[in-house]
Amino acid sequence: MATINPYGKEIIKVETQLAGKPLTLEVNRVGFRSTASVLVTYGGTVVLGTAMVSKQSISGMDYFPLSIDYEEKFYASGKISGSRFVKREGRPSDEAILIGRLIDRPIRPLFPKGYRQEVQTVATVLSMDPDFRPDMVAMIAASASLMLTGAPFDGPVAGLRIAQVNGEFKAFASPEERDASDLDLVVAGTAGGITMVEAGANEVSEEVVADALAWAYDAYQPAIAAQIELAKKVGVTELSYELILPNETIQKAVDAWMEDKIGEDLRKPYPERNELVSTLRDQFHAAMQESVGDDEYKSLRGEYEEAFTMALHKDVRKGIVEHQLRPDGRKLDEIRQLSSEVGVLPRTHGSAIFTRGITQGLNIITLAPLSFSQMVDTMEQNDYERRYMHHYNAPGYTVGEVRRLSGPGRREIGHGYLAERAVEPVLPAIEDFPYAIRSVTEIMSQNGSTSMAATCSSILALMDAGVPLKAPVSGIAMGLMLDGDTPYVLSDIADAEDFAGDMDFKVTGTEKGITAIQMDMKVHGLPVETLKKALEAAKPGRAHILKHMLETLAAPRATLSPYAPRIEKIMINPDKIGAVIGKGGETINRITKETGAQIDISDDGMITVAAVDTASIEQALNWIKGLTEEPEIGTIYEGKVVTIKDFGAFINIMPGVDGMAHISELSNDRVERVEDVLKEGQIVKAKLIGIDDRGRLSLSLKNIE
Repeated sequence: MATINPYGKEIIKVETQLAGKPLTLEVNRVGFRSTASVLVTYGGTVVLGTAMVSKQSISGMDYFPLSIDYEEKFYASGKISGSRFVKREGRPSDEAILIGRLIDRPIRPLFPKGYRQEVQTVATVLSMDPDFRPDMVAMIAASASLMLTGAPFDGPVAGLRIAQVNGEFKAFASPEERDASDLDLVVAGTAGGITMVEAGANEVSEEVVADALAWAYDAYQPAIAAQIELAKKVGVTELSYELILPNETIQKAVDAWMEDKIGEDLRKPYPERNELVSTLRDQFHAAMQESVGDDEYKSLRGEYEEAFTMALHKDVRKGIVEHQLRPDGRKLDEIRQLSSEVGVLPRTHGSAIFTRGITQGLNIITLAPLSFSQMVDTMEQNDYERRYMHHYNAPGYTVGEVRRLSGPGRREIGHGYLAERAVEPVLPAIEDFPYAIRSVTEIMSQNGSTSMAATCSSILALMDAGVPLKAPVSGIAMGLMLDGDTPYVLSDIADAEDFAGDMDFKVTGTEKGITAIQMDMKVHGLPVETLKKALEAAKPGRAHILKHMLETLAAPRATLSPYAPRIEKIMINPDKIGAVIGKGGETINRITKETGAQIDISDDGMITVAAVDTASIEQALNWIKGLTEEPEIGTIYEGKVVTIKDFGAFINIMPGVDGMAHISELSNDRVERVEDVLKEGQIVKAKLIGIDDRGRLSLSLKNIE
């Protein structure tokens, strides 16, 4: 018998098996006033996907107004935010923004060009199974809701997050399995092919990644089929819409005007090509305005500009497909001119400039004690510390625009995260390098592949700072032009090829293997074989760029900048942490005040001591050792005689620790009275010769040099 909701509508449900567990999609249970809403359940995870579509196009807009958001709700995991002052969800965390981008990227290209109706999709996590991340369930929820709106969405899409567990690929891996895996790969796409890839990896080979792509593509198909079945059961009514495309008459006129002005004349190196295009654009608008008339052209200028851009894109594709020549005259596998330098800023801890063509990134490294790590509070797990932070900035001047300065947007957060993932696998362990590291890339000029410039410049700056990386990493952005079924793979794409092309595929890695991937498609899916070809083509490009980087700086510097803090570490018995802290923090505050060193204590007993000079560190370390050192048999201590008895003397060998030297152990000669050889307050050297089962220490003053 059908289940009816409070408004008399049947609750429609579709169920399938996805990666070994039931996946359920429900409609008409919640969200009655949205254009469409779908409740998706997988294990203990429940995500509400809602979609709203405006009823008419927004006039004067030259882009598709689509917004896709991912909403973390702390209650979903039975958690209250760890913030002391704010308990309700506020601004999305960086993690939520990145997942929102992850869902957006395979969906956005599936709407037709010229669609200008506002679309908003929100994936809200209502319940979270702690055994796996909810992001791919959210992607299914967002796609399913769009499928039911009737908007011209050429979906559905689905995705899986893949780990490698005991040599086998696994979707919906547990946090422990993901931590142990060398591969964290997200693959999304349609029934026809893959449209988006994102990965972090621990120097994994291209072959392993290609195999994982093929496995994921097959594994997510049940989620695609379930969405199609749901749409059929619901009986979706298609919405009417109007595409805002360049007027065909205008496009023909523009193509005719530009026919003898593009092609070979524009195939010049950057920035010469950009300057030629800018001049041509000015000439074009002047000619069209004169032809059409001032008043009419004022209202049509946007359409003419779009037609001009379309003609440029067609010329870029034609040059690559017909002549295997790129807009700047390069061959398909040719890398732009490279230039790098390190140590460019005198007072920073590390700095580097990496330039590829006219794309340029300046990276600055700052080192600090571990207490400066970022505390991260998310729905998915307990608070954790982020020791390595990569921040990416790209103001308007980097693309020659006047633009108001503001905080980082989704693009800046995404580019910084990609560079961060690229570098993380080669960072030294905390035990070997107990520093918090902040890497900031200030983009100086943009002309494609800025996230890869951020990666390369950060590696050079880290080596300049003396961070002992396990291996250097380089990165490259690959492109693709499809001519029918024939793919033309491009190495190191610039803006013109990115805008006109069908794929943006960024790959980073060491000589040994891949550390990060980010791929976005503008076509409706590609087969694994084409993606494998792009992966293989990226390998020699990465090697070429890495060779250049190592010619600039072959290895991390042997010493840190004189302006970076010096940090030493010591492991103590966790039971002794209280002795270092003291009552109400009295002891640690005194050490800090008198030595000038900064002290950080971990629960496992690791203490780091930081200061600008080694003398302060040594003073603080000796103080801590004195408070925490465990007595060790055979060790000679310098101590003070605190009490004299008939049978021997008690000697304080470390703070709060006394041992007893029996009268027979006071000298190599016979001693009649203890007072004959010792007096209270005397400083002596004593060897620890025994500790009994009650923890009492026996000392000897015999045979001590």
